[in-house]
Amino acid sequence: MEKKKTVLITGATSGIGKATAELLAKHGFCLVLCGRRQKRLDELQQQLESITQVCTLNFDVRDKEGVFKSVESLSGPFSEIDILINNAGNAHGLDTIDQGSLDDWDAMLDINVKGLLYVSKAVVPQMVTRKSGHIINIGSTAGKEVYPKGNVYCASKHAVDAINQGMRLDLNTHGIRVGAINPGLVETEFSDIRFKGDSNKAGKVYQGYQPLKPEDIAEIIHFAVTRPYHVNIADLVVMPTAQASSTIVKKEL
Repeated sequence: MEKKKTVLITGATSGIGKATAELLAKHGFCLVLCGRRQKRLDELQQQLESITQVCTLNFDVRDKEGVFKSVESLSGPFSEIDILINNAGNAHGLDTIDQGSLDDWDAMLDINVKGLLYVSKAVVPQMVTRKSGHIINIGSTAGKEVYPKGNVYCASKHAVDAINQGMRLDLNTHGIRVGAINPGLVETEFSDIRFKGDSNKAGKVYQGYQPLKPEDIAEIIHFAVTRPYHVNIADLVVMPTAQASSTIVKKEL
């Protein structure tokens, strides 16, 4: 009988991460769910552990020591990570470069770039040892083009794009699959965080058209990780039909 694959998902307590956890659980994957909010992790574990094996890790990807300590604590069926989904990421603020907040810049670079690197560094060596593994980096259309007031957020996602390519080159000799999924407008908590809890501004982002849902991205992730091993979805961009670019969205207002 084939061993169940174990998947580690960062940012698993909401949005794309949570939808991916729910879908992969239904398909029998063992799950290591990572996030900052322990209550949400507990609720998700309680929801999913009746259908698959679930382990939770409570850490902030910005905390280098916390990342490595958490991953090293894994045991039993969770000790070997077959698939790493680097999903944790946020946008903070929407300001011109001269008006930008240093704290916002630090948060985006620390979470979107350094956090992704910390988690990857903690997990990838075991994949190298086994000469097997799959890494999915969740990027963004912001990593493919820059839009007004997107400056540092776009820079962080351009970095994810470059890291994804670099990983694929460096890990090729070890037989490890590496790919990125780059969504456009997805209706999640993303805009609530970007606008610092201003629900009025956040809500307007998704009005007048049908945005992507987290479940749409989860289905793409499931497709990618269930391809035959010789197939690697290296770089995929997905947008709602109403979106043509970061600044062109057909809205019916």
